Amino acid sequence: MKRIFLILSVLMLQGCAAVALSSYIPSFWDDNQSAKIIDLRLTIERIDCKAPQKPQVSRIRDDLEWFRLYSESKGSRQQDVLKLTQPMAETTEDWYKRVSAEGYKENAIYCELKKKVMTEQSTRAAKAVLGRF
Repeated sequence: MKRIFLILSVLMLQGCAAVALSSYIPSFWDDNQSAKIIDLRLTIERIDCKAPQKPQVSRIRDDLEWFRLYSESKGSRQQDVLKLTQPMAETTEDWYKRVSAEGYKENAIYCELKKKVMTEQSTRAAKAVLGRF
């Protein structure tokens, strides 16, 4: 009886360890996510702060939403990449709200600052997404 209890205890601990470890193992390579994150980087790199900002920010916002919806639809193991793109999504949403506000006047300095931040965020996210195996 003690042996059976010991064996069951060991098996249960292994099961708990597997669940805990799986949260530390990154999701696997995904061609669609990899392509979209590079599309995002390219869009951000090509932001023209002298042009109207709202259409440019809208495109980034839509691409991030595509990335989120695709990752969620793919499964729970893809949630790790959503954590990587969350800062970029927050920056984009703040920028979108600003350029959508009534009476907003284009501000090239604000645009350049946001572009710089988003370039760093997208570079980090792309390296992580592309670095998976």
